[in-house]
Amino acid sequence: MPSQNWLRPLQTEDWQNGGFGLYVHWPFCQAKCPYCDFNSHVVSHIDQERWLRAYTSEIRRIGAETPGRILNTIFFGGGTPSLMDPELVAEIIETAKRTWPIANDIEITLEANPTSTEAGRFRAYRDAGVNRLSMGLQALNDTDLRRLGRLHSVAEGLAAFDIARACFDRISFDLIYARQDQTPQAWADELQLALTFAADHLSLYQLSIEEGTAFGDRYARGRLAGLPDEDRAGDMYFLTQDICDAAGLPAYEVSNHAAPGAESRHNMIYWNYGDYAGIGPGAHGRLTLGGSRFATDTPLQPGAWLSKVETHGTGENPRLPLSGRDQAGEYMMMGMRLSGGIDIARYEHLLGETINTIVINDLVEHGMAGLHNGRLSTTPQGRAILNAVLRALLP
Repeated sequence: MPSQNWLRPLQTEDWQNGGFGLYVHWPFCQAKCPYCDFNSHVVSHIDQERWLRAYTSEIRRIGAETPGRILNTIFFGGGTPSLMDPELVAEIIETAKRTWPIANDIEITLEANPTSTEAGRFRAYRDAGVNRLSMGLQALNDTDLRRLGRLHSVAEGLAAFDIARACFDRISFDLIYARQDQTPQAWADELQLALTFAADHLSLYQLSIEEGTAFGDRYARGRLAGLPDEDRAGDMYFLTQDICDAAGLPAYEVSNHAAPGAESRHNMIYWNYGDYAGIGPGAHGRLTLGGSRFATDTPLQPGAWLSKVETHGTGENPRLPLSGRDQAGEYMMMGMRLSGGIDIARYEHLLGETINTIVINDLVEHGMAGLHNGRLSTTPQGRAILNAVLRALLP
């Protein structure tokens, strides 16, 4: 039974603990990367006007169900959103601003690939209202970029980053480690180089081999040589923590590092279990309506989603109501990714019962978790084996 001083009054609707954001999924790419299991598609022609009508229709539909909410963030993800016409991005942002009151410090992020063609559009995205750019650099040597199926060279990536830095005050970029034939020292050197670029946010992902991807197929046939074993990949993870900590960009989430105050506010809505409207093919959402929380999703195929919006006036599949236990589990799975962890009183409020303190004490004793001021969090060692920690915690 938790101590009574952990308990505090909670806001009427739980989502307000995390805020409210809008996710816009752009499903198109120039090419499909072999490691990617996101919902992305390569096509020869895109009718951007038709897509604009569908996106703005969806924003207005969801806005009618959520009137008066403060919109904290907008995130254009994909796919490759930097293939969107800047005019389309501008109109989506303006439609969102007309639909909801917006936070004074609203964060509007667009994901971009650093090819020279797209880099020339960065200024137009800034003028459209984007104030944060997230770039998919992925590697800082040309051999590995080719292996990862990327269309840019290191030189093109750095040139695009320079343009982005001149246009945006907030920039993040992604790197993938534990790549084929990569040593811990090679990764350390690459990460140290990345830290000289003056970005305030880094997303650093361990390469994962997913079923249904080109890498997954090659791996199943024994044709993906040179991947590090679990111990070496673990060494790279802890090396990442040490290097980023020393540079003033500590991990605030399992794979994300930022200078204090530069965390991704949109992703924090996910991890703090707020509400978010997801529009576009394959987009997921969480919406609290009439006192109940719902999981939303949409068809994966772009044509199917577009037709559904145009024919039925909604791009969503039937919504799934979430029980208190469902919500507690999702809050645990998302919140324990954060270095700050979860609020135990909030978790118990959602769950409708007290948390298992025996399991918590065991995790604390083994150095996998910490307990401070009513919050439960993982240690760096615990975040390295997060799935095992969650299996222990979840009822």
